[in-house]
Amino acid sequence: MNTGFWKIVSHLIVNAAFPERIESQFRPGGRSLLEVARNVNAAFLLGPAGLPSSHRALEYLVGTRGDRNWGPAARACLEALEAMDREVEEATAGDAWMRKAVEDLAGHLASGPGTGEVQTLERFHRLFFPEGVGLRDDSGSARERAVRQLREKRLVSVSRLNPKPVASPHREVLFTSNVLLTLPLKGGEEGPSAPPSLKGKILSMVRDAQKHWYDHPIPLGIERERNEAVYGLRGLNEAVRFESERGNAPAGSRVRVVLSVSTTHDRLRGVARDYLAGELAGDGSLDCLEVYAVTEEDTVRLLEAVFRPAAARWFPGRDFGALSEVLGVDGEYGRHYSFLKAVAALWQVLVDPGVRATFKFDLDQVFDQEKLVGETGRSAFEHLQDPLWGAEGTDSDGRPVELGMLAGALVNQGDIQRGLFTPDVAWPEAVEPVPEQWVFDSVLPQALSTEAEMMARYTGHVPDGRKTCLQRVHVTGGTTGILVDALRRHRPFTPTWIGRAEDQSYLMSVLFPDTGRCLRYFHASGLFMRHDKEGFAREAMEAARVGKAVGDMVRILAFTSYARALPWDLPLVKSVLDPFTGCFITRLPVTAAWLRLALKAGHLFGRGTQEADAEAMELVRTGPRRLKAAGEELLDPQRLGARLRREREGWDLFYDILDELETGMASGEPAALELAERTRRLSRAWKIPVQG
Repeated sequence: MNTGFWKIVSHLIVNAAFPERIESQFRPGGRSLLEVARNVNAAFLLGPAGLPSSHRALEYLVGTRGDRNWGPAARACLEALEAMDREVEEATAGDAWMRKAVEDLAGHLASGPGTGEVQTLERFHRLFFPEGVGLRDDSGSARERAVRQLREKRLVSVSRLNPKPVASPHREVLFTSNVLLTLPLKGGEEGPSAPPSLKGKILSMVRDAQKHWYDHPIPLGIERERNEAVYGLRGLNEAVRFESERGNAPAGSRVRVVLSVSTTHDRLRGVARDYLAGELAGDGSLDCLEVYAVTEEDTVRLLEAVFRPAAARWFPGRDFGALSEVLGVDGEYGRHYSFLKAVAALWQVLVDPGVRATFKFDLDQVFDQEKLVGETGRSAFEHLQDPLWGAEGTDSDGRPVELGMLAGALVNQGDIQRGLFTPDVAWPEAVEPVPEQWVFDSVLPQALSTEAEMMARYTGHVPDGRKTCLQRVHVTGGTTGILVDALRRHRPFTPTWIGRAEDQSYLMSVLFPDTGRCLRYFHASGLFMRHDKEGFAREAMEAARVGKAVGDMVRILAFTSYARALPWDLPLVKSVLDPFTGCFITRLPVTAAWLRLALKAGHLFGRGTQEADAEAMELVRTGPRRLKAAGEELLDPQRLGARLRREREGWDLFYDILDELETGMASGEPAALELAERTRRLSRAWKIPVQG
């Protein structure tokens, strides 16, 4: 055991992070659900800390392993403590920087810190979270310097604009988004908009185990005005109508929108399409859209009707199972995100060769066209016509890059009156950090990259938006696009195990090609979507808050493991992805994730309110289970590396099949023509009739 490291943890939980000693939360005599949950969490923090209560805390965890309610959490905590100890030992033994960082901080704390809290926090960040060092300095100069340096790092010198940029977005861009469905909110099984034919089926599912967690899924039965799918499609419809009135699309144009439909519970798959169709069929405000919805069952039919016979004909020796595992819409965020990009290539080859790009938006986001034109001089479609999308150039490290992807930005609904260029993630105020921020404070690099990357303007100087521009690493799930030509050549994807920041991990799969230019995001300065989730999805967000928080902790394990499995030098990968995306790639992923969980729960228990206690109990109930499962799935580098290679093989087969079908169709080959017709029939079945 690395005693120096655990003395650091002891100082953290006793002196630094909590206003009162965590030992006050450890009262083993309590037997209520709340008391046992609080004890399990406190015992996890106290066990390795070398305090008088530590031995008793470990004994408590051992004794609670058989508890009907909290036994799984206690067992997971005990396993985690062993894993953390192994991780620290291996890191300090094999990494001179880590060894010195532990020794320096332990020595500093042992001598009795003579500096203020901010300086002590900085020392903790140097060990646990180096991406945040210096960013809590709210004097302005440090942050301004960090913004300037990051923009210099993201600078691209343009050598060639796209000679054939998107010209007619209403025809050439396939818009995509994801519909996430969950069970009704508590007491809402008989909600006003639940179709009567589905109520019995929905009621039978209320006790089913949840399989997947999303940030704010749509609860079945919620009122139509608070239904995110209805809201987002209405917003896009208004944006398209604006474009028609502005002369950017013929009157009566219908923009195509492909929706993936994912569910939190397996049996919801059986009602997902009927539910969504029922919500949209009676909506008369979608007259500018053609809406297609793709469920997991639809992707299975596509695989069996089109891709399996194509693989048998052209690639009989290839592993079709790899493709069937990656092509789908249920599961973690990464699975449907990859589909919503890849579907544009499918559409171009087998449905409409006029499709040249895809643009993904989230359904809680809308284009505020009046604001866009007023502040940037360009509407949404006009931003998509920028010849920098598809340009070529050289990055600040001298690498040749291809800007085949596009990234816009978000402005919160409550901030838009201050202007489009208002960061949706602002610098944190100079307040006392909450406990988990001592070991992981991602809001700092997130605020930095939001200002440096997303808020950058092309004002005639460097970057000027023609000879120079910025590339993006920090992107959001919506407001991203990719040209189909770049998609088919580079074949990026998000691994199926990625449950958060699927948008940022998409780039990681193709970070450094074997030959040619690196695929990168072009920063579309001024292309904003208004983020309206606070205005109508607050109840769903509250219901999903704990799941989102745990997902952010799992993200540390997922991103670190993914980066280690990539075929490139880890420090090089991290240097490109820092500060925000890269901060989830850390030397101590297990330790950081579990400490975050326990410190957050301890902070909530310390508040002593009924609401905070309920949230903390849910963290203790679900957090250890999900972190344990993620660790078992992700932390074996050989196993994960093999899985990554298999997923890449699956996507390679997908694009190779499309290439063969395209060639066969061009030559009039009957088999290719038949498979294309099957795809068109399937796509017609995906279409949801809407009024208008």
